[in-house]
Amino acid sequence: MAGIELQGLVKRYGATQVVHGIDLTVADGEFVVFVGPSGCGKSTTLRMIAGLEDIDGGQISIGGRVVNRLEPKDRNIAMVFQNYAIYPHMSVAENIGFGLHTAKLDKAEKRKRVEQVAGILGLEPLLERRPSALSGGQRQRVAIGRAMVRNPTVFLFDEPLSNLDAQLRAQMRLEIKRLHQRLGTTIVFVTHDQVEAMTLADRIVVMRDGRILQVGAPMELYEKPADVFTARFIGSPTMNVLPGCVTTQAGLATLTLGEKPVALPGSPGEIPADVLVGVRPQQLRVLAGDEPADLVLTGTVAVIEPLGSETFVHVEFGGGLILASAPAKSPPAVGDAVRLGAPVAALTLFDAASERAL
Repeated sequence: MAGIELQGLVKRYGATQVVHGIDLTVADGEFVVFVGPSGCGKSTTLRMIAGLEDIDGGQISIGGRVVNRLEPKDRNIAMVFQNYAIYPHMSVAENIGFGLHTAKLDKAEKRKRVEQVAGILGLEPLLERRPSALSGGQRQRVAIGRAMVRNPTVFLFDEPLSNLDAQLRAQMRLEIKRLHQRLGTTIVFVTHDQVEAMTLADRIVVMRDGRILQVGAPMELYEKPADVFTARFIGSPTMNVLPGCVTTQAGLATLTLGEKPVALPGSPGEIPADVLVGVRPQQLRVLAGDEPADLVLTGTVAVIEPLGSETFVHVEFGGGLILASAPAKSPPAVGDAVRLGAPVAALTLFDAASERAL
């Protein structure tokens, strides 16, 4: 196993810079997930770690060894791709064993390694099958097996679940998580799906426009986002972000938003007058009658989303729609006027100008 260190990593394509001097340390045995929208530089960063893309500045170290000029085969890493990249004319056993093609092992030892990996991944009954006879999840396990068989120090996953349906994705997330718990190998995983990031990662790296916005444990990013982009990107459904106004008098800050002013407890420090107020749909709920709440918003129900154990309602407010939770068994109807409430502790304030958390 080995840790990874990125120092001032830069990537350009011609005159266009797509990765802007990022710094990151991945600890030995850590599961780190890069997440962000398409084009944010996360896959390019992964490919630079793998040696599939040249770097234009900075340094990459794996296990304390600088690998800038090393070929991919000399970095002792294994990469699993989105499209499986397995050979259709080979059996499952041959595909897994292909990872040992250049290894100086005898035939019996190679077969033993293939069977060990197949046992870990539940592929033993399928060793003689061709990929055309496998499901999408089974093919992805074969791709993972081919990477595992070499005993790499680092696993790199480039959106490996995006071609699977929702049920298979959930199953494969569980299998990859259990695999990491069993092997303890360093994993860097790229995805645009924040649910994958939240469920898999020890730490999440949020990227945008070739820069790292925030790094932290899943719940740290969920509860304390550093900026509006991270707040909206992490968490499902996405956070509501509304414009508000703060006034400070005699050391007491008051937020003006909705039905009544909201006192902001604690020592507010320097809070600008114009703010953005973030509140998650799970914490903004439909109030019953005149039920009190710190923050109260009123609006009209536009859309209802029943999800079984919970129901979300889209409510017209301030010229747009906000999302709130409602009782699963007795939600309001479309067209109903509703009051929505949230505790002040559930609010996250951002500077309206910089969109950074306060």
